[in-house]
Amino acid sequence: MPFLVLKKRSLFIFFLVGITIISASVWFIFRSANVPVFKTQAESNTREIHMVTGEFKAKTEKGNEIEAYRWDPGTIFMEKDEKVNLVIYGVNGIEHPFTIEGTTIKGTVKKGEETIVPLQFSKEGTYRLICHTHADKTTNGPMIAYIVVD
Repeated sequence: MPFLVLKKRSLFIFFLVGITIISASVWFIFRSANVPVFKTQAESNTREIHMVTGEFKAKTEKGNEIEAYRWDPGTIFMEKDEKVNLVIYGVNGIEHPFTIEGTTIKGTVKKGEETIVPLQFSKEGTYRLICHTHADKTTNGPMIAYIVVD
């Protein structure tokens, strides 16, 4: 008889501990939804995409130095009619005058500065962001990024 009582008591304690853990977990899950984790800003209809100017340097087998400039990331994606602020930070190169092919958008990104380019496309397609300083191989380019609008 004492063995049976001990077995029932162990089972009861195991059951009680299990219920306590489950209850605490459920409480924590539902309670945590009410506690702010991050300070959030007011919702905005404009998404930000960040880009930088970059430079690659290398030496050939003959010791000649070669370099190439690029936008990073080299491709961004956005929805048709979506409002986007393209925030470009100039890291390498003194300045990068640019246009976005198929639009009237133009500007210049300068080293150490941010340039904010508001974008909103009403037509789907791929638009090229072209740096005019680095247009081809002879000027360490082409420095082209692609804006894909779906």
